[in-house]
Amino acid sequence: MERLVLITGGTTGIGAVTAKAFKAAGYQVAVNYAFNDDSAQAFSKEAGIPVYKWDVTDADACMKGVEKITKELGTIDVLVNNAGITKDHTLSKMPVEDWHSVINTDLGACFNMSRAVIGPMLEKKFGRIISISSISGMAGQFGQTNYAAAKAGVLGFTKALALETAAKGVTVNAVAPGFTKTTMLDTIPEKVMTALIERIPVKRLGKPEDIARAVMFLAANDADFITGETLAVNGGLYME
Repeated sequence: MERLVLITGGTTGIGAVTAKAFKAAGYQVAVNYAFNDDSAQAFSKEAGIPVYKWDVTDADACMKGVEKITKELGTIDVLVNNAGITKDHTLSKMPVEDWHSVINTDLGACFNMSRAVIGPMLEKKFGRIISISSISGMAGQFGQTNYAAAKAGVLGFTKALALETAAKGVTVNAVAPGFTKTTMLDTIPEKVMTALIERIPVKRLGKPEDIARAVMFLAANDADFITGETLAVNGGLYME
Protein backbone atom coordinates (compact mmCIF):
# COMPACT_ATOMS: atom_id res chain seq x y z
CA MET A 1 0.00 0.00 0.00
CA GLU A 2 1.33 3.45 -0.90
CA ARG A 3 1.48 5.51 2.28
CA LEU A 4 0.86 9.27 2.21
CA VAL A 5 3.39 11.38 4.10
CA LEU A 6 2.91 15.02 5.09
CA ILE A 7 5.98 17.00 6.15
CA THR A 8 5.62 20.47 7.64
CA GLY A 9 8.28 23.03 6.78
CA GLY A 10 9.17 20.63 4.02
CA THR A 11 10.52 22.78 1.19
CA THR A 12 13.97 23.54 2.65
CA GLY A 13 16.67 21.96 4.81
CA ILE A 14 15.97 18.73 6.64
CA GLY A 15 12.33 18.78 5.58
CA ALA A 16 13.13 18.96 1.87
CA VAL A 17 15.73 16.20 2.04
CA THR A 18 13.32 14.02 4.01
CA ALA A 19 10.52 14.64 1.53
CA LYS A 20 12.72 13.61 -1.40
CA ALA A 21 13.89 10.51 0.46
CA PHE A 22 10.32 9.38 1.12
CA LYS A 23 9.39 9.96 -2.52
CA ALA A 24 12.42 7.98 -3.72
CA ALA A 25 11.35 5.13 -1.43
CA GLY A 26 7.91 4.94 -3.08
CA TYR A 27 5.80 6.96 -0.66
CA GLN A 28 3.28 9.56 -1.77
CA VAL A 29 4.46 12.87 -0.32
CA ALA A 30 2.99 16.31 0.34
CA VAL A 31 4.78 19.18 2.05
CA ASN A 32 3.61 22.26 3.89
CA TYR A 33 5.31 25.64 3.87
CA ALA A 34 4.48 29.08 5.24
CA PHE A 35 6.39 31.89 3.56
CA ASN A 36 8.47 31.89 0.37
CA ASP A 37 6.17 31.09 -2.55
CA ASP A 38 8.91 31.22 -5.19
CA SER A 39 11.17 28.86 -3.25
CA ALA A 40 8.30 26.47 -2.56
CA GLN A 41 7.22 26.34 -6.19
CA ALA A 42 10.82 25.78 -7.29
CA PHE A 43 11.09 22.88 -4.84
CA SER A 44 7.80 21.40 -6.04
CA LYS A 45 8.84 21.57 -9.67
CA GLU A 46 12.29 20.10 -9.02
CA ALA A 47 11.14 17.33 -6.64
CA GLY A 48 7.77 16.52 -8.19
CA ILE A 49 6.11 16.93 -4.80
CA PRO A 50 2.94 19.01 -4.24
CA VAL A 51 3.22 21.90 -1.79
CA TYR A 52 0.52 23.42 0.41
CA LYS A 53 0.74 26.79 2.12
CA TRP A 54 -0.56 27.51 5.60
CA ASP A 55 0.64 28.75 8.99
CA VAL A 56 1.21 25.79 11.32
CA THR A 57 0.76 28.04 14.36
CA ASP A 58 -2.88 28.55 13.32
CA ALA A 59 -4.98 25.58 14.47
CA ASP A 60 -7.86 26.30 12.08
CA ALA A 61 -5.46 26.67 9.15
CA CYS A 62 -3.93 23.28 10.02
CA MET A 63 -7.35 21.62 10.00
CA LYS A 64 -8.23 23.20 6.66
CA GLY A 65 -4.84 22.31 5.16
CA VAL A 66 -5.20 18.67 6.16
CA GLU A 67 -8.75 18.59 4.81
CA LYS A 68 -7.51 19.94 1.46
CA ILE A 69 -4.74 17.35 1.21
CA THR A 70 -7.12 14.57 2.20
CA LYS A 71 -9.58 15.64 -0.49
CA GLU A 72 -6.89 15.85 -3.18
CA LEU A 73 -4.50 13.02 -2.23
CA GLY A 74 -6.15 10.81 0.38
CA THR A 75 -5.81 10.19 4.11
CA ILE A 76 -2.50 11.08 5.71
CA ASP A 77 -0.66 8.03 7.06
CA VAL A 78 2.56 9.66 8.25
CA LEU A 79 2.95 13.13 9.74
CA VAL A 80 6.41 14.61 10.15
CA ASN A 81 6.31 17.69 12.39
CA ASN A 82 9.41 19.39 11.03
CA ALA A 83 8.52 23.11 10.91
CA GLY A 84 10.70 25.12 13.26
CA ILE A 85 12.44 28.43 13.81
CA THR A 86 15.13 29.87 16.08
CA LYS A 87 15.30 33.34 17.59
CA ASP A 88 18.29 33.20 19.88
CA HIS A 89 18.93 35.61 22.77
CA THR A 90 20.01 35.25 26.36
CA LEU A 91 16.94 35.39 28.57
CA SER A 92 17.68 38.89 29.88
CA LYS A 93 17.64 40.23 26.30
CA MET A 94 14.88 38.07 24.81
CA PRO A 95 11.83 39.97 23.54
CA VAL A 96 8.57 38.45 24.72
CA GLU A 97 7.42 38.03 21.13
CA ASP A 98 10.51 35.93 20.32
CA TRP A 99 9.66 33.58 23.19
CA HIS A 100 6.10 33.14 22.00
CA SER A 101 6.88 32.80 18.28
CA VAL A 102 9.40 29.99 18.86
CA ILE A 103 7.15 28.17 21.33
CA ASN A 104 4.17 28.48 19.00
CA THR A 105 6.06 27.32 15.91
CA ASP A 106 8.28 24.61 17.34
CA LEU A 107 5.89 23.15 19.92
CA GLY A 108 2.40 24.52 19.33
CA ALA A 109 2.45 23.38 15.72
CA CYS A 110 3.04 19.79 16.85
CA PHE A 111 -0.24 19.96 18.73
CA ASN A 112 -2.08 21.69 15.89
CA MET A 113 -0.93 19.26 13.22
CA SER A 114 -1.19 16.08 15.27
CA ARG A 115 -4.72 17.03 16.30
CA ALA A 116 -5.61 17.57 12.64
CA VAL A 117 -4.52 14.08 11.52
CA ILE A 118 -5.12 11.88 14.56
CA GLY A 119 -8.82 11.08 14.00
CA PRO A 120 -8.50 9.25 10.67
CA MET A 121 -5.34 7.49 11.88
CA LEU A 122 -7.19 6.06 14.86
CA GLU A 123 -10.15 5.07 12.69
CA LYS A 124 -8.04 3.00 10.31
CA LYS A 125 -5.75 1.78 13.12
CA PHE A 126 -2.56 2.93 11.45
CA GLY A 127 -0.51 6.07 11.74
CA ARG A 128 2.94 7.47 12.32
CA ILE A 129 3.58 10.83 13.96
CA ILE A 130 7.26 11.81 14.02
CA SER A 131 8.29 15.16 15.45
CA ILE A 132 11.67 16.80 15.02
CA SER A 133 13.11 17.84 18.37
CA SER A 134 16.75 18.82 18.94
CA ILE A 135 19.81 18.17 21.04
CA SER A 136 18.96 21.56 22.56
CA GLY A 137 15.79 20.06 24.00
CA MET A 138 17.77 17.28 25.65
CA ALA A 139 20.89 19.10 26.85
CA GLY A 140 20.00 22.80 26.71
CA GLN A 141 21.91 25.42 24.75
CA PHE A 142 23.22 28.86 25.67
CA GLY A 143 20.98 31.62 24.33
CA GLN A 144 18.16 29.23 23.46
CA THR A 145 15.77 29.14 26.42
CA ASN A 146 12.85 29.50 24.00
CA TYR A 147 14.07 26.90 21.49
CA ALA A 148 15.27 24.44 24.16
CA ALA A 149 11.96 24.72 26.02
CA ALA A 150 9.98 24.12 22.84
CA LYS A 151 12.08 21.15 21.76
CA ALA A 152 11.97 19.63 25.25
CA GLY A 153 8.21 20.10 25.16
CA VAL A 154 8.10 18.09 21.93
CA LEU A 155 9.59 15.14 23.83
CA GLY A 156 6.96 15.29 26.56
CA PHE A 157 4.20 15.72 24.00
CA THR A 158 5.52 12.68 22.14
CA LYS A 159 5.47 10.43 25.20
CA ALA A 160 1.99 11.49 26.30
CA LEU A 161 0.42 11.12 22.86
CA ALA A 162 2.15 7.77 22.37
CA LEU A 163 0.39 6.46 25.48
CA GLU A 164 -2.97 7.61 24.12
CA THR A 165 -2.57 5.91 20.74
CA ALA A 166 -0.35 2.86 21.30
CA ALA A 167 -3.21 0.34 21.48
CA LYS A 168 -4.77 1.71 18.29
CA GLY A 169 -1.98 1.19 15.77
CA VAL A 170 -0.60 4.74 15.86
CA THR A 171 3.00 5.26 16.94
CA VAL A 172 4.36 8.61 18.07
CA ASN A 173 8.11 9.23 18.19
CA ALA A 174 10.66 12.03 18.01
CA VAL A 175 13.98 12.50 16.29
CA ALA A 176 16.48 14.78 18.04
CA PRO A 177 19.17 15.99 15.63
CA GLY A 178 22.50 17.27 16.83
CA PHE A 179 24.29 20.04 14.97
CA THR A 180 23.30 19.51 11.36
CA LYS A 181 24.60 21.27 8.27
CA THR A 182 21.68 23.49 7.29
CA THR A 183 21.25 27.24 6.83
CA MET A 184 20.64 27.55 10.60
CA LEU A 185 24.39 27.12 11.11
CA ASP A 186 25.48 29.57 8.40
CA THR A 187 26.00 32.44 10.85
CA ILE A 188 28.40 30.53 13.13
CA PRO A 189 31.99 31.86 12.79
CA GLU A 190 34.57 29.46 11.36
CA LYS A 191 36.60 29.25 14.57
CA VAL A 192 33.50 28.44 16.60
CA MET A 193 32.45 25.83 14.04
CA THR A 194 35.87 24.17 14.16
CA ALA A 195 35.70 23.97 17.95
CA LEU A 196 32.17 22.60 17.78
CA ILE A 197 33.10 19.83 15.37
CA GLU A 198 36.03 18.90 17.60
CA ARG A 199 33.52 18.27 20.43
CA ILE A 200 31.49 15.82 18.33
CA PRO A 201 32.82 12.27 18.81
CA VAL A 202 32.37 11.35 15.12
CA LYS A 203 34.19 14.58 14.15
CA ARG A 204 31.69 15.97 11.67
CA LEU A 205 28.41 17.81 11.50
CA GLY A 206 25.26 15.88 10.81
CA LYS A 207 23.83 15.86 7.30
CA PRO A 208 20.12 16.29 6.54
CA GLU A 209 20.27 12.78 5.06
CA ASP A 210 21.22 11.42 8.49
CA ILE A 211 18.03 12.84 9.94
CA ALA A 212 15.91 11.73 6.99
CA ARG A 213 17.03 8.11 7.44
CA ALA A 214 16.01 8.19 11.11
CA VAL A 215 12.58 9.59 10.26
CA MET A 216 12.03 6.97 7.56
CA PHE A 217 13.01 4.19 9.95
CA LEU A 218 10.36 5.28 12.45
CA ALA A 219 7.76 5.68 9.68
CA ALA A 220 8.14 2.13 8.39
CA ASN A 221 5.42 -0.47 8.88
CA ASP A 222 7.95 -2.65 10.71
CA ALA A 223 8.57 0.04 13.34
CA ASP A 224 5.23 -0.68 14.99
CA PHE A 225 6.80 -1.80 18.31
CA ILE A 226 8.59 1.54 18.80
CA THR A 227 6.55 4.35 20.30
CA GLY A 228 7.09 7.19 22.74
CA GLU A 229 10.81 7.16 21.97
CA THR A 230 13.38 9.79 21.02
CA LEU A 231 15.95 8.77 18.44
CA ALA A 232 19.00 11.00 19.01
CA VAL A 233 21.04 11.59 15.84
CA ASN A 234 23.93 13.69 17.11
CA GLY A 235 27.21 11.89 16.39
CA GLY A 236 27.61 10.99 20.06
CA LEU A 237 27.70 14.62 21.24
CA TYR A 238 25.05 14.02 23.89
CA MET A 239 24.15 10.61 25.29
CA GLU A 240 21.14 10.57 27.57
